Amino acid sequence: MKNILFIAIVLLGALSSCDKVENPYPSLPSLDLDFSLYPNGGQVEYVANEWPTFGANTNTNRNVLIEDYTGHRCVSCPAAAEIAHDEHSSNPERVFVVAIHTGPNGSGSLQAISPPLYLIDFTCPEGEEIGQTFGSDLAGSPFFGNPYGSVNRYDAGNGFPVSQPGDWSSITTGLLAANDLKVNLQAETNYYPSTRGLFLHTETEILDGGLANELSIVVQLLEDSLIAPQVFPGGIDSLGYVHRDILRASIDGRAFGQSLDADHLDANGKYYFNYSYKLPAEYEVDNAHLLIYIRDAVTDEIYQVIEKHIE
Repeated sequence: MKNILFIAIVLLGALSSCDKVENPYPSLPSLDLDFSLYPNGGQVEYVANEWPTFGANTNTNRNVLIEDYTGHRCVSCPAAAEIAHDEHSSNPERVFVVAIHTGPNGSGSLQAISPPLYLIDFTCPEGEEIGQTFGSDLAGSPFFGNPYGSVNRYDAGNGFPVSQPGDWSSITTGLLAANDLKVNLQAETNYYPSTRGLFLHTETEILDGGLANELSIVVQLLEDSLIAPQVFPGGIDSLGYVHRDILRASIDGRAFGQSLDADHLDANGKYYFNYSYKLPAEYEVDNAHLLIYIRDAVTDEIYQVIEKHIE
């Protein structure tokens, strides 16, 4: 289902000494993007005409990501999805949701296809890996069944980066109020309908010098909404249920992303990652978006998340 992208490790040249923050012009030999997705030429033309320049990131807010571990045959999952969606509706610019169809063993009967009604496969390898990592692979994890999830993978006191739906609202409220911005993140996209080619360029700035653990960047493709059956309490099949914010893939095929390392660091202390990706034919560009987040590779806490429309 998923297309494997080519990821650019951009070797960045020296910057002139000025106050404006810019994405340095890339060294052409270093780029390993799939430029066949660019319909107006190749690598040279794309870099010359389409490569973005990032201005100073003036954002001051830490955003929140609610991960909803769900299943279309889970009777309690619609209520959890509503909690998550209500939080997003109350703070649409700062709270984002991803519905990950996964269980503590990656996937199970609650995520399975079951004819004649439950014919859509909502799972993906990255989602299954996330579920298993925070479920059966994590000793003592309270995630042993759906629904469950996380809010910025923040440990709110249970000793784990996961939490039950009943705690999502209070954790979200606390994180929004604290607004402890440790990492800033911005991104630009270029999309070409004729090739279904998506190019994503990201800039990460670490604001908290006390962050000692390795960090990584994750980019996910989400389907905005899809009407399909969902089981409700009492075994009632809702045929017109709206599934929202469905995780379909990580665009680099990595559930836990790539490390922010020296190869991606520029002279101004910012990290740049660049991606190319062919949007799968089954997804409409106006019914899909990207989630981009920075996570602590040790604690798994998510320090910043942004949403980016494809075009």
